[in-house]
Amino acid sequence: MNLSIKTKYKQLINSFPTLFNFEERKEIRAVFAKYIIQFPVEGKSTGHSISDKLNIVEIVLNEIGLGKAAVLSVLFRELVEKKALTVEEIEKKFNTQVSSIIRGMLRVEELYARNASLETENFRKLFLTFAEDVRVILIIIAEHLHIMRTLDDFPVEKRQNIAREASFLYAPLAHRMGLYAVKTELEDLSLKHTNREIYREIAKKLNETKRSRDQFISNFITPLKEKLEDLGFEFSIKGRTKSINSIYSKIKKQNTPFENIYDLFAIRIIFDVPLDKEKAACWQAYSIVADMYQPNPKRLRDWLSIPKSNGYESLHTTVLGPEGKWVEVQIRTVRMDEVAEKGLAAHWKYKGIKSESGMDEWLTSIREILENPELNAVDFMDEFKLNLYDKEVFVFTPNGDLHKLPKGATALDFAFSIHSVLGSKCVGARVNGKNMPIKYVLNNGDQVEVLTSPTQKPNPAWLNVVTTSKAKNKIRQALKDVEFKDAELGRETLLRRFKNWKIDLDDGKISRLAKKKGFKTVSDFYQEIAHEKLDMHIVREAYLDLDKPTVLEQPEIRRADSFSKDIQQFSTTAKEDVLVIGEDLKNVDFKLAKCCNPIFGDEVFGFVSVVGGIKIHKTDCPNAPQMIARFGYRIIKARWSGKSVGSQYPITLRIVGHDDIGIVTNISSLISKEKNITLRSISIDSNAGLFQGNLTIMVNDTNELDGILKKLRLVKGVKSVTRN
Repeated sequence: MNLSIKTKYKQLINSFPTLFNFEERKEIRAVFAKYIIQFPVEGKSTGHSISDKLNIVEIVLNEIGLGKAAVLSVLFRELVEKKALTVEEIEKKFNTQVSSIIRGMLRVEELYARNASLETENFRKLFLTFAEDVRVILIIIAEHLHIMRTLDDFPVEKRQNIAREASFLYAPLAHRMGLYAVKTELEDLSLKHTNREIYREIAKKLNETKRSRDQFISNFITPLKEKLEDLGFEFSIKGRTKSINSIYSKIKKQNTPFENIYDLFAIRIIFDVPLDKEKAACWQAYSIVADMYQPNPKRLRDWLSIPKSNGYESLHTTVLGPEGKWVEVQIRTVRMDEVAEKGLAAHWKYKGIKSESGMDEWLTSIREILENPELNAVDFMDEFKLNLYDKEVFVFTPNGDLHKLPKGATALDFAFSIHSVLGSKCVGARVNGKNMPIKYVLNNGDQVEVLTSPTQKPNPAWLNVVTTSKAKNKIRQALKDVEFKDAELGRETLLRRFKNWKIDLDDGKISRLAKKKGFKTVSDFYQEIAHEKLDMHIVREAYLDLDKPTVLEQPEIRRADSFSKDIQQFSTTAKEDVLVIGEDLKNVDFKLAKCCNPIFGDEVFGFVSVVGGIKIHKTDCPNAPQMIARFGYRIIKARWSGKSVGSQYPITLRIVGHDDIGIVTNISSLISKEKNITLRSISIDSNAGLFQGNLTIMVNDTNELDGILKKLRLVKGVKSVTRN
């Protein structure tokens, strides 16, 4: 080992003198000396050199609070993978069980080897690996924190992808594990590399306002400190500035500039008291704070009485401080603070191994999401985040059993949390003795009795009633079962009627008929038959008409009914416009995506396609979440610059209204009068007095589009016009 590595190793050993005995330290040095050639040269492979490993070990010990088994697993994982060492040899030499951790880490390594970027779909597999030993999660988080701290050492083209992955996957994971300091740093570092301009601007403003902020904190703390000393407890009190990412989130959420964000910091009071005096000290401190400064009753957060599922305990209140500014005050003990900073690892240290039940409960909820194969990758992440960030609400059964659900959960969520059958039959709830609907939002302390009916069954509207992933998954599954049964019943009904009419049922013709009638799938067509929403005689005639030759006739009077007009096709180009891609690159070849048809003025981003070239999508493109989740490393910035001159873009408008003889003429006439807008095609069908169809026009930019949309909506008979 070189001098810098030896120095770091000695510092770690001296910081944790009881971690390894003298003989074990000799074994570690002997292994490194013997297998030094097996490790990459420092800097060649970030995360795997001896220097990197020691940095990760430092995070594992100091910032997460894991112990001997985790340290050995980080140090010797590659040697086990290369068969230079066996798990049995490590366990024998160091008298520590490491098999489950190393096995989990090697599985994760295999997963990463398949793709440099961790696709969201693989996140399912990752969780299945994590579920074996929770320490694997904590080590993976430590490794990614080290990677983010050394991200400048990575190739430029990889940084954006790694930074997005840290924000999308590992920061939420650290948050759920109770590692708030790690989560905050991951988010800040991610913002630093994905949006440097915003990061630097906020950092600069924080630095500029530091003196006035420090003075305000001092004015707030000084009189409070004197009162707290009268309690007779050892304590510390300090101001903590909020993270840059947290401030940026507030700026976006509140749509306000930095100067208008009032809660840039929080005051933290930490008591050093025995376990049996913790709650008393915290509540006494709260009483003093509330006496000195006016509290906001809506902002009291009591995680002392009932801690969060990840072990977090603290008392939060927001009070009106000097200069009429709101200030958040966090009151906790040294033990609680360590749990807050180091999460589950610290929680286990204080509470013992039995407290892992909280983690088991969380992993159970994750497995319930994993069990639903119908959930796509983006929906999976949405469900994961849904249960990740919501705060808890605690309610009771009639027998007094306590149940925990996310804040905002409804009576229907509660029913599904007890049993899926109970949820499926739920018609309401008796809450605190009063009858309430299924959409009733639960409050802390509610006593809830589920009301059921044997005839009740789930319907699609329920998905908007529930908030928990368990309830959503069970409802989706029940709806699919109902749809399948209805489709089977509809097919049997059609078969029986066709047999009576001596007509052979051809699946290919049924598929054509369903498409002609406007159904997305044959299953939807059969369901309509089962629900008796289709006239069987009309279905029979339409089925028989499929074999007749199609005769095209031009009607004398142009109504909306079956009107379709194709107008001369215009070639479109975006070459004359200035589209700035990536880091201010101009004149780069690109294509406008057909899925969302962006035009000049739309907020856009670039996507590097597999076959080469860049496709430009709208930021609200329906495919955007999937692309960002699965192929974040291909996303690049893009923006329009200058003016739109000489280029027109095709836009398809969906138009709905009352059928009228002159409706098509009125629409065509209106568009023909527009100076810079051209009608490209129009296709309209009518049914039961209503018409609907598509209108394709050529426009220069979003301003022209907004103008024509307003005018079309004023045409007599038009009910709605929307951009497809």
